[in-house]
Amino acid sequence: MSLLKIEHLSHQFFEKQLYIDANLELNQNDHMGIIGENGAGKSTLIKFLTGQLIPDEGQIHWQRGVQVGYLDQYASLTPGMNVLDFLQTAYQDLIDAEKRMIKDYDDYSQNMDPDILEHAGKIQERLDAADYYNRQISIDNVATGLGLLDLYQQDVDSLSGGQRSKLILAKMLLANPDVLLLDEPTNFLDKEHIDWLGNFLNNFAGAFIVISHDYDFLNTITNCICDVELSTITRYTGTLDQALKQKAANQLTYAKEYEKQQRQVNKLKKYIAKNKAGTRSKSAKSREKQLDKMDILKPLSNNRSANLNFPYVDTASQILFEVNDLIIGYDHPLLQQPVNFSIGRGEKVAIQGFNGIGKSTLIKTMLGQLPPISGAVSLSKTNKVTYFKQELDWPNDNMTPLQYMQSVFEKLKPRDLRKVLAQAGLGSQQAALSMKQLSGGEQSKVKLAEMLLQPANVLVLDEPTNHLDVDTKNVLQKALATFAGAVIVVSHEAEFLTGGWIDKVIDVEKLI
Repeated sequence: MSLLKIEHLSHQFFEKQLYIDANLELNQNDHMGIIGENGAGKSTLIKFLTGQLIPDEGQIHWQRGVQVGYLDQYASLTPGMNVLDFLQTAYQDLIDAEKRMIKDYDDYSQNMDPDILEHAGKIQERLDAADYYNRQISIDNVATGLGLLDLYQQDVDSLSGGQRSKLILAKMLLANPDVLLLDEPTNFLDKEHIDWLGNFLNNFAGAFIVISHDYDFLNTITNCICDVELSTITRYTGTLDQALKQKAANQLTYAKEYEKQQRQVNKLKKYIAKNKAGTRSKSAKSREKQLDKMDILKPLSNNRSANLNFPYVDTASQILFEVNDLIIGYDHPLLQQPVNFSIGRGEKVAIQGFNGIGKSTLIKTMLGQLPPISGAVSLSKTNKVTYFKQELDWPNDNMTPLQYMQSVFEKLKPRDLRKVLAQAGLGSQQAALSMKQLSGGEQSKVKLAEMLLQPANVLVLDEPTNHLDVDTKNVLQKALATFAGAVIVVSHEAEFLTGGWIDKVIDVEKLI
């Protein structure tokens, strides 16, 4: 039975046609994954489903009474509320129902009205069916799975970005809606918590739609895949691996049809151009009408592929960073043990550990952006560092990528900046949109473009794969592996760190 039907969806975003007469159906037992390149329209699709955007054309029909949970990473958290109290709000409807039931029982004791007793009984049945009285066990289970158990008494306003995202995710899972809508849920999760979430979703009784560029994760949780490409939505049944095999076969067939049609189109155009004003003008007009009636196929990919080659500046130093008895934190130490390590010239280093443990704080302390509580970091005087921060923060969200790049690199000409943006995988159309109009992946590509203009001997990247599509992640991995200088990378994606290009792993969890 269909929980959701999308019919004849068409939508244009400025000059880009995201959807043309697209259709999608979500059934009761569907565990659906959504894939597609950055900027294809995946997050826009979620906004249609949640009513945040209205499509130009088409209908979106939810089954009557279906409860939908949406992972909104920008949900408002009330300062002064602790983590446990916030998680309790997942049961707010049931908490309010219990209060009404208690009042009903009080009223019944006064006037013995059987209707009041019946109403109270129905509420009791609802609470029992929702396992309301064991809610603390459920809260503890989800909090443990997502690494929130030790944060119960912490003010929500003091949480890191990753902890905040996990808290909102936890509340949505506890609410137990009929349908879950998850847009890049693994972005702020480490491997242990990704595994837990995967197990939770596999056992989830309802349906869900998950957008993710983490193909390993999608492959473990889905039984159907919808691919957003060429302004339409193609559904495949089975795992992601099975879907990709079928997609490859479909693309081969499509490519042959496209090439055949292009030959036909070119032949018609040549005939029309040659005979439009001659004795065969009537025949040329007939060909022109034939061409106008043709349903012209699109090329397989309209998106630019990234071509990353980070500029290197040489250094005579053999040791670029030396960390001695370092204690990091803000008001109090994040780690119980002092940190000691060194990073040599050309060394590729991965920093790992669960979310909120202090990986970003360690990086910022190493770069001198945060003072250490104690200990010291020695840097080579010839260090030239380029830093990729995980936050997508811009001086002005209304700036276009080109305007932003011009503000940073004032001496470069616009045409040169456009070339660099193209190297990062952003075409002229994307370069002319405001930052707030770009997808998360497209914004990340702007940050990569910025790095391409900063010669360095140390690249520091904090969760660079968040939001990026698979092709760009692969290009980035190769670029980092072949970079002549040192690389320090934080990533929750184990696949990104495989391939033998990492020389050293600093596991922050072992320092707790």
